[in-house]
Amino acid sequence: MEDFLIQNQKENDFADWAKLKSKIHFHHDENKIYFKNREIWWASLGVNIGKEENGKNGRFERPVLILNKINKYTLIIVPLSSKIKQDRFHYQLLVNNRFESVLIFQVRTISSKRLSRKIGCLDKISFQEVKDKINSIFACN
Repeated sequence: MEDFLIQNQKENDFADWAKLKSKIHFHHDENKIYFKNREIWWASLGVNIGKEENGKNGRFERPVLILNKINKYTLIIVPLSSKIKQDRFHYQLLVNNRFESVLIFQVRTISSKRLSRKIGCLDKISFQEVKDKINSIFACN
């Protein structure tokens, strides 16, 4: 019975995310969002497939670190989590006096329409450490 309830909740979450995604896409003014590399924002990442990182709460949000601003509409991000793991695909750093785990394996490109509010900005040294970690994992040797 518990598996059925969990499955049913996941299906409801997918439906709720589909409705919100439509609103974000059609009714969100991306021209009013100004973001830069190193900033940390709440972003609506949605309900995703398999083990892809999901957002949480009613807006299906998760904190993300902006790795690269492609243009004013597109950016490369990496999600953050308060759940700390010690392996090569996670990197720990201090954000606003809290330890966060950078989910290196979840790097992705998103629309600026997904951004909702700025949380903070990572210092230059920590940002370079994150970039170095990402490069070490994804380097083609």
